[in-house]
Amino acid sequence: MKNIKLHLGFILLAVIVTCLYLIAPIMTFIEPLLFLKAELTGAYSKYLVFSSFSDTYIQGNEWWRLITPIFIHFSLTHLIFNCLWVFVLGQQIELKDGKLVFILLMLISAAVGNYSQYLDQGAHLFGGLSGCVYGLFGYAMIVEFQQQKIKYGLPPSMYIFMLAWLVMGFMGVLKLFGFGEIANFAHLGGLASGIFFGMLLVIGKKIKFKYDED
Repeated sequence: MKNIKLHLGFILLAVIVTCLYLIAPIMTFIEPLLFLKAELTGAYSKYLVFSSFSDTYIQGNEWWRLITPIFIHFSLTHLIFNCLWVFVLGQQIELKDGKLVFILLMLISAAVGNYSQYLDQGAHLFGGLSGCVYGLFGYAMIVEFQQQKIKYGLPPSMYIFMLAWLVMGFMGVLKLFGFGEIANFAHLGGLASGIFFGMLLVIGKKIKFKYDED
């Protein structure tokens, strides 16, 4: 188990799913991975008619869809950018804080980020690891702030850059410069969940330390 690199598993799945989709963009392939169940229509099943949240989750029990949109990317640039950060920062968190912390952080930020994007935009096509990337950043930022030291190898300026990137996304600056549609609420949801998860662990460790002292 120690030799298994979980961050590489996320990257590999994202690469496989995205490359297959970009080579043959058939919606039948990615439909089981979308946030909402969808009916395929039109020539070659290229068009989607989304079901409701209730039909997908409450009646259909397809709860894996809270997570699986993170593996779908709609361009190689998007894929490379996200996978690079999972490799750089995700690897450090997995190595220094353990596999359980890493996998919980990824799954929670994925679910919260995807659901946040759905709440903002409703039924539409979205995907990517960006929400998880912001979850990793939010978590690392809180932990390093509490410990008052660089633990994961990133300079403080990188956190400022990622927060600025988030703000520019909401302001429409990124779209203006040709970055296309940005899942801003997925980013925000991922960041918030990462911060909250980090705070819970920090508080939990303080309580444990105090209990051990007593």
